[in-house]
Amino acid sequence: MNTGYLYEPLPDIEGGRRLHLNENTGGCSPAVVRAVRRLSRQDISAYPAYAHATEACARAFGVPADWILLTNGLDEGIMTVALALLPRAGSDAVVVEPAYGMFGPSARLAGARVISTPPAPDLRFSLDAVRTVLTPATRLLFVASPNNPTGEIVPGDAIARLAADLSDGGVVFVDEAYADFEGRTLIGEIARTPNLVVGRTFAKAYGLAGMRIGCLVAQPAIIRRLRGAIAPFSVNAFAAAALEAALADRGYFDWYVGQVRTSRQLLYDACARLGLRCWPSAANFVLVRVGDAPGVRRALAARGVHVRDRSAAPGCEGCIRITAGLVDDTIAAIAALEEVPCAARR
Repeated sequence: MNTGYLYEPLPDIEGGRRLHLNENTGGCSPAVVRAVRRLSRQDISAYPAYAHATEACARAFGVPADWILLTNGLDEGIMTVALALLPRAGSDAVVVEPAYGMFGPSARLAGARVISTPPAPDLRFSLDAVRTVLTPATRLLFVASPNNPTGEIVPGDAIARLAADLSDGGVVFVDEAYADFEGRTLIGEIARTPNLVVGRTFAKAYGLAGMRIGCLVAQPAIIRRLRGAIAPFSVNAFAAAALEAALADRGYFDWYVGQVRTSRQLLYDACARLGLRCWPSAANFVLVRVGDAPGVRRALAARGVHVRDRSAAPGCEGCIRITAGLVDDTIAAIAALEEVPCAARR
């Protein structure tokens, strides 16, 4: 049923532990709060300037400032990529499944035909499966690394091969929303891959989901095309100030990434103990096969732990996704999971 939404929103949740949206469960750095509070009445009444935030972002990623385009969350970045890089008719966009839910709808809104590659039985990325669906009409390929919901990192050489396959006018977009949790990125490949665009968000490791701030990284020729498809001043002054402060507080970032890595291992160990299949993850979540995913989600919610039912995603039947955030949250989630019967237990 067509609800009128680009991407079906989730219901608001009040109370309990929010382990369903892969947010930073520890909150943003205190430096972010201080930076936002320093904004003056004049800062708020004027349209924002982005030079300092863009330069801070460029320093963090090791690229020139003109390779960066700030966006109102990475969702706006995905939409901008689709609108700017897909011709209005006669073009295809390929989505590697299972995938983030914004890819397909954004491409369809831009007028493209969407072709999805079915997941392998073990949900692993298959270069051969993707290459078989590429045609001269393919103008945009969406890949997430680490992938959502599996947490798998797509090999860089596979991305390079796909970019070479699409070099005649096609672009590879790599969503790196979760790259901060393992530190591996393809941004360094952009210099020798002119048709590669990398998307980043500061919602996850930096805790800025409520601020809505992300960026696109590409060579200047593509950035100029992307800038033509985005509204001016779409990033507000609070988000720009927050980004500078968050990037500067490396100690807080490192602490939270450490919490996530410990939490992931706790979830792996719990799944092994409970006889549940889970997937190794390079992100701040773990995909777990529990059998009756809707029922388990409801049972966990009744115990104050909110997780995401991903059973409708291709290849993810019977799966929930659990955010790996603060260790205290993860311990509570495991305790709740131990009380819930899971049909998938061996």
